[in-house]
Amino acid sequence: MTFGSWTDASHKPLVIAHRGGALLAAENSAEAFRAAEAAGADAVETDVRVTADGVHVCVHDADLQRLCGDPRTVAELDLATLRQLLPSVMTLPEAISASYPLGLLLDVKLMEETHLPAIIASVASAGATARTILGLRDVALIRAARGMAADMAILALVSDPDSAVNARLAGANWFRLWQGALTEERAKSVRESGLRLAIMVGQPRSVPLPEYPPYPVGKVDGDGLARIAESLPDAIMLDDPKLLA
Repeated sequence: MTFGSWTDASHKPLVIAHRGGALLAAENSAEAFRAAEAAGADAVETDVRVTADGVHVCVHDADLQRLCGDPRTVAELDLATLRQLLPSVMTLPEAISASYPLGLLLDVKLMEETHLPAIIASVASAGATARTILGLRDVALIRAARGMAADMAILALVSDPDSAVNARLAGANWFRLWQGALTEERAKSVRESGLRLAIMVGQPRSVPLPEYPPYPVGKVDGDGLARIAESLPDAIMLDDPKLLA
C-alpha cells in the first residue's frame, strides 16, 4: 500500500525504520528500504549530507570511520570517491525513488539554509511531497523551510524537548522526543501545541544518561516499547520495524 500523507489520520503509531532499517541490511541502503517494507514499516528514515562536489547523499555520520574505517568526512569527498568507499550509498534522488511506496523521513544533517531549496526541489520533482517529511534540527531552519514549501510536512528534531510551542510557531507539524526524554507532561505539551509526536528509541549519547534506556540509538526492548505505547505516540522510530509488526 502506498503511503498517503504525514498529515493523514492513523489508528496506530506509524512505524519508521531508522536509517532505513539498520538492523535489516546496510544502513541507508536500498536493500534496507526493501527489507523495511517487507517487515511492515510504514516509512523509512534516512540522512542527508552533501559531498565535496555538491551532491546530496544519504549518510548518517559526518565521516566514514565507523562505516569503512576512513576518517575523511563526506564533505571532503566527491561522489565517485564516496561510492568507491561505500558502494551502497544513495544520492537523495535515488533514495526518494527507492523509498517508494513508503513514507520518507529526511533527517537533514546540514545546518545551512542554502541546502533547503535543492532538497525540497528533489522531493517535489519526484512527485514525493506528500509522502516526505523534512527532519530539521533548528527552529530557524524550520521557519525557512516552511517559507519555501507550504505543503511539505516538517518534523522538529530540535535538541530542547520542551520547545514544542516554538517549533509549532516556526511551522513544524511533528515533534521528536527521545525515549529517555519522554514524560506524560511533554507528550501532553506536544499535543496541546498542535503537533504530532514521534518517539526515537535508544540512547543518543556516547556517555549514557541514567534516565535513558541502556541501548544505543535505534535499539529498544519490549518493555521499552510498552512504556512508549502508554504515551500514545503518532510514530515510533527504531532500527528493526519487525518489533512493531
